[in-house]
Amino acid sequence: MAAPTSDGNRDGVAKDDRIPRITSAIRVIPDFPKPGILFQDITTLLLDPVAFKDTIDLFVERYRDKDISVVAGVEARGFIFGPPIALAIGAKFVPMRKPNKLPGAVISEEYSLEYGTDKIEMHVGAVQEGERALVIDDLIATGGTLCAAINLLERVGVKVVECACVIELPDLKGRVRLGDKPLYVLVS
Repeated sequence: MAAPTSDGNRDGVAKDDRIPRITSAIRVIPDFPKPGILFQDITTLLLDPVAFKDTIDLFVERYRDKDISVVAGVEARGFIFGPPIALAIGAKFVPMRKPNKLPGAVISEEYSLEYGTDKIEMHVGAVQEGERALVIDDLIATGGTLCAAINLLERVGVKVVECACVIELPDLKGRVRLGDKPLYVLVS
């Protein structure tokens, strides 16, 4: 079932017959990558052309008329969903990558992990001040990576319109970490 959006409404998405098809196409693997983790595997969603198209279509329908000029995809699974959405809404796609993966000049944002820190980077000049962005990833857990992506874009004057994920793990409270930044999720 669709999670409530940032404004607490279900947006009509929960009644959409595509949501159960998407949900059933996601495989849950217990104890991966370590005991106690229920891994949400989207590779099975990608193997189902109807469910994958439904996923893209739901995002496109939501963002088509929101004047978004940038779709920022978080490495690596945001790269799967971001480009087709960007093409469909007439926006550019900007990859947000782990350190040392992009050639040329980059800007980066460090963020905290459970044990230590990591960084996310994008090319200098990939976005311009005043642009409007959608940040997309496959899943929100603790929200650290999405927060870093938002901070990086906002540092250069981009307005983040919303974050979007296929899956939310609500017990990890990533939505809370995002604060007032809107989050749209299809499956929780």
